[in-house]
Amino acid sequence: MKNTALITGGSRGIGFGIAKALANEGYNLAINGVRDEAGAAEALNELRELGAEVAYCQGNIANAADREAIIEKAYSVFGQINILVNNAGIAPRERLDILETTPENFQEVMQTNLEGPFFLTQAIAKRMAHAKQNNHAFEATIIFVTSISATVASINRGEYCISKSGLAMTNLLFAVRMAEFNIPVFEIRPGIIATDMTSKVQEKYDNLFQSGIALQPRWGTPEDVGKAVASLTRGDFPYSTGQVIGVDGGMLIDRL
Repeated sequence: MKNTALITGGSRGIGFGIAKALANEGYNLAINGVRDEAGAAEALNELRELGAEVAYCQGNIANAADREAIIEKAYSVFGQINILVNNAGIAPRERLDILETTPENFQEVMQTNLEGPFFLTQAIAKRMAHAKQNNHAFEATIIFVTSISATVASINRGEYCISKSGLAMTNLLFAVRMAEFNIPVFEIRPGIIATDMTSKVQEKYDNLFQSGIALQPRWGTPEDVGKAVASLTRGDFPYSTGQVIGVDGGMLIDRL
């Protein structure tokens, strides 16, 4: 039986870059997204052309019933999940100063970026632990995709920063809890990546790259993140559970 990866937000942006990398690694793919399957068809077909068996698990991870449906669809099609990649996330609907942002903005971001991944991981981690206890050869890995915003403060989208900071702690918590079962947990922390989300501020970041914001003076790509995830799923870091892998072109290195 081929191993299976469940990737939330896997039909576009960073998630799609991850999905392509894992398709090339030989995984079956359970791809989650909020669009209907027809809307994601082009991406799903591209993954199938890479040789992956693909199931689309539609649903909003912020919703408890949707999370259950996503999990049930993945397990009903493939029988197991070996890799969970918590990638889905949203920016605030409005970029508002922290003195002006609303409870509605805050709650929507938290439910999608933090609450959803936490409880999705909780449910799947239980199943992974049970599978490991019944079969010591069972292999599993859990990955959280966060952001440099976990530590870099942006006062016009504070709720996003707080959600990613909370997800960074979630990585540590599950790394501690899943160590008993020899299931590693990692955080991937992307920098400025070219996606739909960042396209609205392209000019701003183009100027920042020109002024030296990162050591490697270019936008990151979803493929850059996908390569990092693939390395973790291969077991290339067997003694590093809980660690943070930065994919930011050296942006966060302190310099004089």
